[in-house]
Amino acid sequence: MQRINRSTWIVLLAALLLPLVSMIIVPLYDTSEPRYAEIARIMAQSGDWITPWFSPELPFWGKPPLSFWAQALSMKLFGFTEFAARFPSWLCLILSNAILLAGLRLLHGLRIALLATIVYSTCLLVYISSGAVLTDPFLALGTTLSLISFAVVIHESGQRIEITGNLVGKSIGVGPARGSVWWQYGFFLGLAVGLLAKGPLAAVLSLAPIAVWYLLNRRRSSLVSALPWLKGLALVAAISLPWYIVAELKTPGFLDYFIVGEHFRRFLDPGWKGDLYGTAHKQAYGTIWLYWLQASFPWGTMLLATLVGAFVSTRLRAAVRIASTTSLFYYWLAGAVVTPLFFTFSANILWTYVLPSLAGFSVLTAILADHIYRQLGLSKRGFLITAGVVPVAVLVLSAVVWVNPDLRNTERELIRYASQDGDFSIPLVYLSKTPFSAQFYSAGKAREIQPSELGSAIKCSAPFYLAIPKERQSTVENMTGKPLIVLYSNKRYVLVKVSPLSNCSAQAIAKQQPISLQSQHLPNNADSIIVN
Repeated sequence: MQRINRSTWIVLLAALLLPLVSMIIVPLYDTSEPRYAEIARIMAQSGDWITPWFSPELPFWGKPPLSFWAQALSMKLFGFTEFAARFPSWLCLILSNAILLAGLRLLHGLRIALLATIVYSTCLLVYISSGAVLTDPFLALGTTLSLISFAVVIHESGQRIEITGNLVGKSIGVGPARGSVWWQYGFFLGLAVGLLAKGPLAAVLSLAPIAVWYLLNRRRSSLVSALPWLKGLALVAAISLPWYIVAELKTPGFLDYFIVGEHFRRFLDPGWKGDLYGTAHKQAYGTIWLYWLQASFPWGTMLLATLVGAFVSTRLRAAVRIASTTSLFYYWLAGAVVTPLFFTFSANILWTYVLPSLAGFSVLTAILADHIYRQLGLSKRGFLITAGVVPVAVLVLSAVVWVNPDLRNTERELIRYASQDGDFSIPLVYLSKTPFSAQFYSAGKAREIQPSELGSAIKCSAPFYLAIPKERQSTVENMTGKPLIVLYSNKRYVLVKVSPLSNCSAQAIAKQQPISLQSQHLPNNADSIIVN
């Protein structure tokens, strides 16, 4: 694997571009993606760039606004589509890869830099999240920038870590080199990005690998002089602190819920019931490692197989031992494991939480792969084939979804059917609760109606579309006194058209519905959006 040829660059380019296909053809599936997309849509339409709104009457205190800012701007540029909502996450992938290439080229050379970007881009979670409406890609962008920036600063200031067995290597000089100024402040810029993407957790995940570096290197003066801490922290505060202050002033209670609730109670209280926007995800302690294995597939599986193989193969064991002497090897190891370690004893977790660990893991894997392939004289063909597993699998699944978009829970096709004329001249209501995907695809026009209100709505003369959960279809038929003619059906709902018998206004159908978007000071043309 000493030479870098065209095929290696082609694999990386394909890994970066193929997510665009899925971003265009795969609908938003409930609940996470359309929920965040709807928050961004409301922000774009309302012009409220301070407070994200979970619904027009409920502020969203669960996350800082960086991802919503990017998604809302993308929607203003590209329209209210799946691609527009997902595009900022893809940009995070591109920027993260640019950071990895630029930094690792200085640290380990172009070959390892290129291998690391291929590993990173083709990890299952990285690949999926690069084409999804999530906040985590922005956190990963910030932590990756901080992780790489600190390593470059230490390298360029002469701080070399060479670990052989239990021997911690030597320090050559103190103080940053002139060329590392951008990387010095890049570290703090990464912290600011993380604080605006996910909150204080970003600082913990960014500083922990540095703490490991310090414990191994044991040179406090080197750590203090490597970065402009006072100016850098002032930069972090200048970028991130104003929003936190303004957000609390605009919607009092935000800081208590976000700092205390989301950062302590969520993880320490199993089944935390204080979540305002969903349900806590209670898992057994240690489940994060299973998530890490899934998120890093196929490379995590390959790495474990390599380590197991090193116990029985002398040549493989020697290659792993030599790789472990590489400069900053244990810094990358800390970057790979600190996040799952942090969440090992957390009660409420998701697999997306391990995303920040995959940058360090990718560098570690690239170093090991390079040494193993060179020591054993292997072809890189197996490496490139492994890199194609996730992109090919996702592309095939995307094609299946393109043929059958209602394979999972989404309301895109139902909304399109109900708005065939490009408008909702006939109101659309969902029985009991409107799914997030229906809210997004209808631009907030789909309403909900409770079973207790349905009887009076049926008596009105204005026709309306009614989306009924399939298990409640017979109940509605009993209320109407006649069989329902199903116009459209997806995985969860059947769509019928109700033509009531007696007279009442069309507004009576939705009089109990949530506050309209107009009450949130939307522009006058907010209701003119056509569902694509």
